[in-house]
Amino acid sequence: MTHPAPATIRVLIVDDQSLIRLGFRMVLDADPGIEVVGEAADGAAGLAAVASLHPDVVLMDVRMPGMDGIEATRRITAEHPAAAVLVLTTFDLDEYAFGAIRAGAGGFLLKDARGDELVAAVRAVAAGDATLSPRVTRRMIELFGAAGLPTASSRTDALTGREQEVLDAMAAGMTNPEIAARLFLSESTVKTHIGRILTKLPARDRVHAVLIAHGLAEPAIGP
Repeated sequence: MTHPAPATIRVLIVDDQSLIRLGFRMVLDADPGIEVVGEAADGAAGLAAVASLHPDVVLMDVRMPGMDGIEATRRITAEHPAAAVLVLTTFDLDEYAFGAIRAGAGGFLLKDARGDELVAAVRAVAAGDATLSPRVTRRMIELFGAAGLPTASSRTDALTGREQEVLDAMAAGMTNPEIAARLFLSESTVKTHIGRILTKLPARDRVHAVLIAHGLAEPAIGP
């Protein structure tokens, strides 16, 4: 759920390629509100680093030797829920995107994203807002929207008509300002609706809410 991002966002980079880690570090260290606190070359080392460094955000590669990024994400979100995971990969194949999201990732971006997109994604997941590559969002719509996958009505029946409209816009990958413009609402009202949607489903973030509504993920457990 959305919450204020820390004054300085602590980031751990997990990737088996040293040059990739260096590139991410250079981009993120250039932002005064972000501090790279550590690096790891595989999922197991990343999991250990999360336990010792307590980062706010983990940049996680998917394809790594040993423990891959999806399993590492699953372990981190289960054992260290305060750390948000932003998965990055050179591949936009569905199995990686959906596997990472189902494992609890707060975001998914391709490694060819621009530096400003990376920084924005780190800030978004640190604040509890899930973020997806536009390509991944479009693919989700193609697979699950155009295919007419039935919604889990038992989950969405509790939503008001306006909340369902907001959820539909979230499923289209729209940002809060875009949702506000489409529905002629203020951004603060959109945030209120999203908060209620997350509580009613219940979901940990907006992407999780969309997956729950389409029967593709289980509701969150606990508060």
